[in-house]
This record gives sequence, C-alpha cells and structure tokens, in this order.
Amino acid sequence: MTEAQTTHQAQEDARNENLLIWVDGRLVPRAQATVSVYDSGFMLGDGIWEGMRLYDGVWAFLDDHLDRLFEAARAIDLDPGRDRAAIVAALCDTQAANGMTTDAHARLMVTRGVKHRPFQHPSLSRSGPTMVIIMEHSTPNIPRPIRLATVPHMRGLPMTQDPKLNSHSKLNCILACIAAEKAGADEALMLDVHGFVNTTNACNFFIVRRGAVWTSTGDYCMNGITRQKVIDLCRADGIPVFERNFSLVDTYGADEAFLTGTFGAQTPVGEIDGRVIGTGQIGPMTERIRALYKDLIARECA
Repeated sequence: MTEAQTTHQAQEDARNENLLIWVDGRLVPRAQATVSVYDSGFMLGDGIWEGMRLYDGVWAFLDDHLDRLFEAARAIDLDPGRDRAAIVAALCDTQAANGMTTDAHARLMVTRGVKHRPFQHPSLSRSGPTMVIIMEHSTPNIPRPIRLATVPHMRGLPMTQDPKLNSHSKLNCILACIAAEKAGADEALMLDVHGFVNTTNACNFFIVRRGAVWTSTGDYCMNGITRQKVIDLCRADGIPVFERNFSLVDTYGADEAFLTGTFGAQTPVGEIDGRVIGTGQIGPMTERIRALYKDLIARECA
C-alpha cells in the first residue's frame, strides 16, 4: 500500500520547535501556550478560526479572511474583542517575533472564552473571548497526488450546522477522514444531502471534464477563499467553469481532479475509490490553474 499522506503535509522545519505563540495579547514559548480547561473552545468547540499564508512578507487575501472571520463571529453572536486593525497588528507582531518572511502559515482562533461552569449555555462564558495565533514555518510537501475515498458522512444542512461556518466543531469532518483512512485513502470525499459530490473533509473539490472545470454548487460546503479565487481565475482566463450538481459517475470519468485550500493552493487528486483519475498524475488544466494562481499571488504580494 502507498504510504499515507495528508493534504496539509509540510516539510520538517526545526525552527518550529522554538516558536512564539500569540495568546490573548502575549507572545509565549510554544510549550507554555495554553488555555484553560474551562475554555469554551476546548470544552464545546465553541469558536471560529481562519488559516492564512504568508508569501514574501504579505498575508495573502488578508481582507477576505478577516471578512469571513467577522461574518462568522456575527453568525454565532461572538464578539472577538478586537477590531480588524488589532488583529492585523497581532499577526504582524507574531510574524516579526518568529522572524518569518515567507512560507509561513497562521491559524487564528477565537473562542467564546472561559466558562464559569462546565456546561453549554453561552452565558456561562464570563471571561473572554480567547484569541490565539499559531504561526509555523510551513512549506507544503505533498509528494504524490492525493487518494480520496467516498464516505457516508455528509456536510450538514444550514439549519443544523451551516457548513459555510468556519467553526471549531469539526468532528463530522474528522470522522469522515477516519473513514477514508480505514478505506486506504488520504482524505474523504463527502457528498451533499442529495447525493451529489460536495467537498472533502478538509478542502474544496474540483474536477476537469472535456476542458471545463466543475465544482459543487457551494450550498453545502465551506466556500473557501482559494476556491473562489480559482473560479475567478478560470473566468478571467476564458476557462469554462461551472458551480453545479454532479455525481460520482461524473467524477470517476473526469480527466483531472484537484483540491483547493489556503495551505496547499491546488493539490492534484490521482485516485478516487480505487479508480485512477486521468493519468493519475497532475493534469494540464491543474498545471494551468496553478500557474494562474501563482501569478495572482505575485500580484497580491507586489
């Protein structure tokens, strides 16, 4: 069996052993970066987060990420306790303290804070919010195309837990990933409530058929920032792109497939449910989109 890998696999970097983590306004060594066992994020997954990448001294698409963070905060009635300028300052302070200039990844997390008693009601969170920034030297190292397995786990309906919400509550996706690993794959391909191909447990999913790029409607998945950039780049470059319903049959017959996400940008998929997709290697359309995205990043960071 081919060695397992993940869509967030990175090169080992010894500098990450001595990181400073930003915890509620303090930069502390990694080993001392802790939160209370009463924190609502630890206890209940009651929080939101954003993942961001640093390219040549610039946090790519920072405004888009902050827009999504504050929109999610409003959706769950959480006051982040800091405005945009303060959050940007915290990112820059953490970046400077760790000597980071490029190929870094930040995970910014906000929870409802420390609870008075260990129960669910939001009013019990009386100290907070809690905000943490983990920043790592991080160069993607994904040596082969990803293998996917379709799993029975679905992304939820908006009236249960809206999948567009970037929340700490990820158990459904973790269970999907475990099921995929049990099937010998790297990541899970998840269907929507109607049985159409939707997303993976950690990334957005695209296929290429006869020169056109397809992705799900976006109704039942995280509407990723990289996902939207790829859609916009295709439209601007004259590549037919469709947000539509499509089935596993359409997927198995695809010429190419790839994943999108902040960490890996565009990651090729070589196999789905034991079926080789295209040549099993990165395809020409994925290569083309990668080049367009690289140019976009260069403009963003200029």
